[in-house]
Amino acid sequence: MVPLLHNLYRSNNMEPYADLEALRLEVLSCKRCPLGKTRNKPVFGEGNPNAKIFIIGEAPGRDEDLTGHPFVGRSGELLDKIFSACGFDRNEHLYIGNIIKCRPPGNRTPLPAEVTECLPYLYKQIEWINPTIMILLGASALANMVDKNLKISRERGNWFHQENRWIMPVYHPSALLRNPSLKRDTWEDFKKIILKYRELVNPQHFSQYL
Repeated sequence: MVPLLHNLYRSNNMEPYADLEALRLEVLSCKRCPLGKTRNKPVFGEGNPNAKIFIIGEAPGRDEDLTGHPFVGRSGELLDKIFSACGFDRNEHLYIGNIIKCRPPGNRTPLPAEVTECLPYLYKQIEWINPTIMILLGASALANMVDKNLKISRERGNWFHQENRWIMPVYHPSALLRNPSLKRDTWEDFKKIILKYRELVNPQHFSQYL
């Protein structure tokens, strides 16, 4: 299991930033890896800084790189439909980020060295936001946040409990676009998330589908 916090940011020469805004400004000027030279805009993450659910993807894509906002392309549109069905709103219930902040050229998988340099930013976001529930979108998020030996096809829909947080991996929305048959399993997973949110955060949370 990967330790979620454990002062990992300190081992990467990161400052104990005063708040999320100070951290965001650091990310905007970051050149810790070569992606800082090829990106258009880093994607720091956004949502409610007091959110109890933190959504974690792999990396920005083309649309995210151009806008600086997370999940704004086709995957983001599908993700928003799922959120809506759950009764979750990006600005109220969620905070959304990625394992790395800059788009890898050609949307390739992030290199281990890139993850090593960038992941501490995410750890600091988690520390500041202090979510109760974390949703890992896809294999890369699962590998980097829980265990690199786990398979998303086997672990999706299962809860992990680390450092007082409930963590569930689900299929990345891009996988659902490639293979729509995965949508049924994904909805079953998100129904578990709704129930966990009611259990831990708000018993009155409303979803018209559950």
